[in-house]
Amino acid sequence: MGHFFSYILLGIALSAPVGPINAAQLNRGIHHGFFHAWLVGLGAMLGDLIFMLLIYFGLASFLTTPLMKTFLWSFGFFILIYTGIESIAKAKRQLEGTNPTKTSTKKKSFGTGFFMAISNPLNIVFWLGIYGAVLAKTSESIGSIQILLYSSGIFIGIFMWDVLMAGLASGFRRILTDRLLYFITLAAGVSLIGFGVYFGYEAMLLLQKL
Repeated sequence: MGHFFSYILLGIALSAPVGPINAAQLNRGIHHGFFHAWLVGLGAMLGDLIFMLLIYFGLASFLTTPLMKTFLWSFGFFILIYTGIESIAKAKRQLEGTNPTKTSTKKKSFGTGFFMAISNPLNIVFWLGIYGAVLAKTSESIGSIQILLYSSGIFIGIFMWDVLMAGLASGFRRILTDRLLYFITLAAGVSLIGFGVYFGYEAMLLLQKL
């Protein structure tokens, strides 16, 4: 039981660093409430699950080919730039006093999280480095059922962080003034565009090597 709990803590620790998904969750939660922020995280979890299964079934080499990595960096670039521009436009509408909440759907929130996770090559590095190492270590001494149990512990931790982020983001919306909300939304948009530019830069470097 102690080992299982340690994998839950690992999932929480791995989700905590600030990145595009956390920024998107904060932005969605402030503007659209808990459920939208939670769905962003849930979509990202589905992307993580796909990576985990690919590594579990020995398909990691496909994810690390130069062509695949170039595609993912490029796709991530477009997703992040689009989401960042959308956030900045939303901030402008907020400042003008129009209501931006009608432009979002639950499906869109889920899709945002999923495509951010699935198009992020850093996720591949994470799952290869962390989950791959866990898999290599535990497979030597335990069976496949226990491996799946410990893997589920990681996802329970990620899910707990998802709920916490959604709760914090939706809680902030109750105490923020319109002007502060504008600046937070603007900062989230700039942050997402910054991540997008980094993705685009990495894609360009890989394109030059192909």
